[in-house]
Amino acid sequence: MFSGIIAEVGTVKTLDGSAEAASLTVESSRSFSDVVIGESIAVNGVCLTVVQRHERMFVVDVSPQTLRATNLGELRPGDGVNLERSLSLTDRLGGHLVSGHVDGVGTIIDQCSEANALHYDIQVPEGLIRYMVPKGSIAVDGISLTIVACRPAGFQVTIIPHTAAVTTIGRKSIGATVNLECDMIGKYVERVLQARLEGVDAGEATLALLRRDRCAE
Repeated sequence: MFSGIIAEVGTVKTLDGSAEAASLTVESSRSFSDVVIGESIAVNGVCLTVVQRHERMFVVDVSPQTLRATNLGELRPGDGVNLERSLSLTDRLGGHLVSGHVDGVGTIIDQCSEANALHYDIQVPEGLIRYMVPKGSIAVDGISLTIVACRPAGFQVTIIPHTAAVTTIGRKSIGATVNLECDMIGKYVERVLQARLEGVDAGEATLALLRRDRCAE
């Protein structure tokens, strides 16, 4: 589990493999020097498992499903990536609950500035807009952001200078893709309400959803 508060921007060293599977090597700072094999790290909002570690670099495997569901396959050596280590029970929840399971890939379709802020309009895949509400939370490339406005086919977020400086979002331009994860609470509420309308026990429906997301046995 993550919070969407980016710890640092790492640098892609290599992305080896094919369109079906890949191995991603990321260089990070000393704050990631104690990363251990088996640890979960969010890379551009995607929860990945460390399989190798070399001084200031770590390696993660990227599965076929992850390549299909995210924009990680677009990465090139030298690209920056947002990094966040998984939460411990004593950490502050500075953003919102983020699982690292991407719901879809959005596209930046408009960008403008106003005083010290940057506004981004992001188009989303069909079916995701129903999980978005004004002033609600969304993870964009792993960054916990607040939805300023909902559009017919997407939403708008506002970026302050600090966020633009310490994440990759400030480097994005029109046409760039971003990984999106909608607020998980909204998805669970929808599932329970749907189950009630269909006459299914809400508890069983929730367990089924948890099993689908590999959160319960």
